[in-house]
Amino acid sequence: MSKGTKRFLITFAILSFAIGIVLAVVQGKGPPRRTESVAPVVGKEPAATTREAPVAAPAIAPLPPTPTAKLSARPATIAVETTKSLGSLDPAVDRFEIEFSPASAGINRIVFSEFWMEAADREAAARHAAAVASGASTIPPMPAASGRYELSPVGTLARFTVPMLAAHSIEVDGQLVSLFGRVWSEQSAGQFETVIADEAGATVLRVRRLFAVRPNTGAGYDIALTQTIENLSSSPHTVRIVQYGPSDLVHGAGDMMDIRRLQFGYLMNERRDPGQASVITHDAVLARAAVVKSVTAGIFDVWPTEEQKEQDQRLSWFGTTNRYFSIAVHAPMSAGTSATPSKSLAPAVEFIRAALGDPSATDPSGAPTIYTELHSPQRTVAAGQSVDFSMSVYAGPLDRAILIHDQPYRALEMAGLIVYSMGGCCSWCTFAWLANLMVIFLDFIHDYLVFDWGLAIIMLVLVVRLLLHPISKKSQVQMQLVTRGLSEMKPELEALKTRYKDDPKRMQQEQMRLYKEKGVNPVGCLGGFLPTFLQMPIWMALYAVLYLAFELRQQPAFFGVFQLFGGWGFLGDLSAQDRFIPLPTSINLYLFTFSSINLLPLLMGAVFYVQQKYMAPPPSTKMTEEQEQQQKMMRIMTVVMFPVMLYAAPSGLTLYIMTSTLVGIWESKRVRAHIAATAGQPVVTKKSKTRDAIGRLYARAMERAQEKKQSSKKFKDRS
Repeated sequence: MSKGTKRFLITFAILSFAIGIVLAVVQGKGPPRRTESVAPVVGKEPAATTREAPVAAPAIAPLPPTPTAKLSARPATIAVETTKSLGSLDPAVDRFEIEFSPASAGINRIVFSEFWMEAADREAAARHAAAVASGASTIPPMPAASGRYELSPVGTLARFTVPMLAAHSIEVDGQLVSLFGRVWSEQSAGQFETVIADEAGATVLRVRRLFAVRPNTGAGYDIALTQTIENLSSSPHTVRIVQYGPSDLVHGAGDMMDIRRLQFGYLMNERRDPGQASVITHDAVLARAAVVKSVTAGIFDVWPTEEQKEQDQRLSWFGTTNRYFSIAVHAPMSAGTSATPSKSLAPAVEFIRAALGDPSATDPSGAPTIYTELHSPQRTVAAGQSVDFSMSVYAGPLDRAILIHDQPYRALEMAGLIVYSMGGCCSWCTFAWLANLMVIFLDFIHDYLVFDWGLAIIMLVLVVRLLLHPISKKSQVQMQLVTRGLSEMKPELEALKTRYKDDPKRMQQEQMRLYKEKGVNPVGCLGGFLPTFLQMPIWMALYAVLYLAFELRQQPAFFGVFQLFGGWGFLGDLSAQDRFIPLPTSINLYLFTFSSINLLPLLMGAVFYVQQKYMAPPPSTKMTEEQEQQQKMMRIMTVVMFPVMLYAAPSGLTLYIMTSTLVGIWESKRVRAHIAATAGQPVVTKKSKTRDAIGRLYARAMERAQEKKQSSKKFKDRS
């Protein structure tokens, strides 16, 4: 096997391995992980079609034994069998409708009034609303109710479905009493009540949970959760309430990566922040995989950690996120106002623990559902008095316009829920700071200049190319000149090799002298790759923006012109595949799900082919047939690799890369025209201290290598 063939096979293997790693990161694939599910700790619930059971909370350190009789929960009046919904699906009135669970006073579903699962449903709803508002004679039908986006329980725990924010248990004088099951009565929509009784049937405590939605205002995605415990006995009791907190949200079927996270906002202690004014979100993000690993290892606490305990940090808010939405608990809002009297959630939540459910059949990695438990601080409630464990819940989109500008989210720094990062081993290379700037810049272009996201992306290409044009032009001219100069110097270089074939050190010195005389830097060709390297951070940040920015969710390109043709889905959602020709059935190809013929990745491959075939610089010397075959294979791999990697990527990213490549081809043509105009002139490059320094380093490195080679040869001769 020849050396050239070996080099090609090694290069091919390395590229294949690298492509495999990139695809694995982008697609979020991986082998299933084994985890243990946690068994329920309370008694069996009455038989039902859908079983619901509490998470088995890690053992709570009991208080010293007390003479309290055995306690149990029971409905205050009549056990609720069916619940009333809260809110509505009219976007002019409410942001969502809440459906409650008969067991545990939890939430079965939060159905949004203005968000839809697919871009086609969103467009159909917009056409219906426009026709109704204009009084048109023909009103297009509304899409099916099942097309609305909703937040609902994900996965199961020991084969039980667990409602969101459900009551888990109450600890009374060290005794744990289950609040899960048919132990609640419903007073009105969103208002639930249960009582704790002793063995004799005497009531000891009354527990109330009241859910209330805000009007359709800036805080319209907020749910007020009022929780009180009233002492009905004649003696004081120490109580603690345990409830389910924000847990895993749904991982969309079309999502390429699982970027679900657990996130926190916290306050420093009074010594460092006397006014408790600044909510910190830095380094307060837990990747889902890290939580699964910790719980599997028996580490259940997610807040506070030992370091947070030492620094006496106070919880302000805690939430879980998926690609576009979040559910988060935070410090309660004042009644009738959006102001937040306190930024601390500590009166309602002392610590948070996590538990693992069953392996999910819908999760591509087979990872179990993560459940969280909110444990309140222990409070003593006097006879005839009540204690309050109230909080507020944000259930809505990761929308900068809401979380940055609206209260109380602005005061609580809840914009920290928005993280433009692809997660995993690629977190460091996403350049989140650049992604934040890019979102702001894209917003500006869209809102004030072009009013279309597709055109905004193209405008971004032009701005980036314009900023990089001086560097790009200089590097390409330099690369072309160096290539031409090396070609012109070939006879002289060959003569030097013949003349000094027995004195390699002198030959290297003469070569460097010749390079200096001709004004050619042999390492100057490396500058041609600089524009590509400079654009790589932009591509990575733009990928995160187009994949995660809520502003671009279900936004069409070019004013939705393609959707005018019978609702054609082509480029109807820049955050998803372009769906040029939808397929009747999806095919799982492991790397991605082949659900449509996408045009932009194919066009991008064609553009790459044109760029390589017609715009690549000519070789400086005549290559062997084997070397030509190697270059041909590398070009083919590049043309095929990028369309495959980006086939299921957001169409906005593919649009950016394809447009940038087309602009690059135009730039290369201008550079070639400049080179052609100077073809009759001698090759002279301007002196550059940096380039001269690199040349000197190159020469010294060659001298050191030659000296080492000579020393090694002399040592062998002596031995």
